Amino acid sequence: MRQVEILPNYLKTAEGSALVKFGNTHVLCAASVESSVPPFLRNSGKGWVTAEYSMLPRATSTRTPREVTKGHPSGRTHEIQRLIGRSLRAVVDMDALGERSIILDCDVIQADGGTRVASITGAYVAMAIAVKTLTAYKQIQKPVLLDSVAAISVGMLGGTGILDLCYEEDSRAEVDANVVMTGSGKFVEFQATAEHKAFDDAQMDRMRELARAGIAALTELQKKAIAAA
Repeated sequence: MRQVEILPNYLKTAEGSALVKFGNTHVLCAASVESSVPPFLRNSGKGWVTAEYSMLPRATSTRTPREVTKGHPSGRTHEIQRLIGRSLRAVVDMDALGERSIILDCDVIQADGGTRVASITGAYVAMAIAVKTLTAYKQIQKPVLLDSVAAISVGMLGGTGILDLCYEEDSRAEVDANVVMTGSGKFVEFQATAEHKAFDDAQMDRMRELARAGIAALTELQKKAIAAA
C-alpha cells in the first residue's frame, strides 16, 4: 500500500473535515450538518447521509474543465457520489441521527489513482468528527455510528495481486477492483472488473485477502485521526 496520511480538522469552518493522502492522490473531505432531510424523509424522525464529489481542474496532468461549465455532472461523478453515499450510510443509524442530514463533500486536489476509495476513507473520518461534535454539544443522545468504513483498490498485474493501485498500475492491470469494508470486516461493496483477462477463484481470493489487510491498516489510521480531532 502507498503511504497513507489522514489529517483531521483540515478545515476550521466545517463540522468535520480531513485531508486524506493515498500516495500522490490527495482528497479534501468535509462534513456539513443541516437540520433538514430530503422530502421522502420529512416527519419520519430519520436522518440522511449523502455525498458530492468533484475533481479540481488541475488534479490531473492535463486540465479537466469544471463540470459546472457543462451544466451537469458526468456519469462518472454520479457513480462515485452514489458509491460514497451508500458506503457511509451502511454504518449510520439513521434513527439515532434524527431528522438532520450529513453532507460529505469530497474534492480531489491531486489524482494518481484511487480517488473514490480515498474519498470514502476520508469522508468517514470527516463524518465521525462531525458526529463527535454533535455528541459533545448533546445534540445527539444515542450512538450514531454502527461501525467504521474504509475503501481500498486491489488488482492483478502480471498475474500478481497488488494493493492500492496508482494510476500507472491501474492502467496496466489485468483486473482492478474497488473494495469497501467495515472496520469489523464486513463487505459493503466489491466492484471487480476484468480489464484485459478474465480472473479465477484463486485470484479473487487473493484480491480479497489483500483488501482485508489494507482495510485493517486504514481502519487503524482512521481511529488515530478521529481521536486526534
